[in-house]
Amino acid sequence: MSDNNPTQAQTERPPGWIDSFKVYLEPASLRMLSLGFSAGLPLLLVLGTLSFWLREAGVDRTTIGYLSWVGLAYGFKWAWAPLVDRLPLPLLTRWLGRRRSWLLLAQAAVIAGLVGMATHDPKASLQAVVVCALVVAFGSATQDIALDAFRIESADARHQAALAAAYQTGYRLAMIWAGAGVLWIAARAEVPGGVAYQHGAWRTAYLAMAGSMAVGVLTVLFSAEPARRELPPAKSAGEWLRGALVDPFADFLGRYGWQAGLILALIAVYRISDVVMGIMANPFYVDMGYTKDEVAAVTKVYGVVMTLAGAFVGGVLALRLGVMRVLMLGAVLSAVSNLLFAWLGTRGHDVGSLIFVIAADNLSSGIASAAFIAYLSSLTNVNYSATQYALFSSIMLLLPKWIAGFSGRYVDAFGYGHFFTATACLGVPVLLLVWLASRVQPVAARAPQAA
Repeated sequence: MSDNNPTQAQTERPPGWIDSFKVYLEPASLRMLSLGFSAGLPLLLVLGTLSFWLREAGVDRTTIGYLSWVGLAYGFKWAWAPLVDRLPLPLLTRWLGRRRSWLLLAQAAVIAGLVGMATHDPKASLQAVVVCALVVAFGSATQDIALDAFRIESADARHQAALAAAYQTGYRLAMIWAGAGVLWIAARAEVPGGVAYQHGAWRTAYLAMAGSMAVGVLTVLFSAEPARRELPPAKSAGEWLRGALVDPFADFLGRYGWQAGLILALIAVYRISDVVMGIMANPFYVDMGYTKDEVAAVTKVYGVVMTLAGAFVGGVLALRLGVMRVLMLGAVLSAVSNLLFAWLGTRGHDVGSLIFVIAADNLSSGIASAAFIAYLSSLTNVNYSATQYALFSSIMLLLPKWIAGFSGRYVDAFGYGHFFTATACLGVPVLLLVWLASRVQPVAARAPQAA
């Protein structure tokens, strides 16, 4: 073999730093930035921001807690993910293709739900608002499913990290807009000198959010459908269900044996302190007398920035110390930061103390999230990565979301201080589970090697 013919690996040199960053200006990255915005917008509008609106409208905390179960739609999205992946939509799929048709249908559902929420006053027709919020949640969860597939099929493996980064950037920008933006709009749409609660201001804000979904709709309409991925036909419904749902679980159980139960228990409760406490955070701000502008600036903008900073720190610490150690640190910090909210409840209307508590809580949340995502990713088999990760992330939400539904009733019975302390105590069993899970290895890794 002649040395005069360099191999492909020798002739391909990694791009320079400037050329590397130009990947974020490529059409695929810009599309994911816009679609990430569309994906991140609905989440707070049916969870965090909605609870602020409901409390200002005079809805009792017990009811607000129960209504947080709307968010369970995100915990069950794995159940209809195979349909989104394989089922063509009449007319739409022929016009737009498999991925874009489902994206457009999901976005239409989100827009319709947001318009419905805007036009109904929870003070007079709470049930209608809840129904519309459910439409938004199911539409948003379906959009997430279709968007994951669209992203994976839109570029080769080398570009996936850039697409994921663009998606996350758009998602976080949308969370700021749906958190702080909606409060700012509602505050400025209020009639000066009017009553404390004005439905017209919230109607304006939610209609503006519905209009903001146009970013995602236009992106879908003007994007190209990814190359069609042919799926092998299943011989029967049973074979199809086995490949979609049974095999991924069987693989996980086969790799971890009886210790799979321990791992699933940790996944089910790791974020329980944060999730249960978070449902009552916005009603707490309202009851403590914080204005829409104060909550928007401190918790929705500054808070998101601190969460991103925490995620960055958590990622670095995981590289230096290992995932399980940072997982333990995140569990400790998440529980302790809830105690700070109990302290904040004794301060009255104190913006300085609010800034301090939000900084500590969101930094802790970012560190815990970074470690937990790394842990979940380490558990997946590459052959079933999408399905297994979806199942793990769903398990992560189900128990905390269900318990969080009773949070308002608990606050009404015992008060905010007792509630925040109790949510911190929920994190104590997590520490034991993290310690036990750190000793778990896959069955294959524990098997003795042949001589």
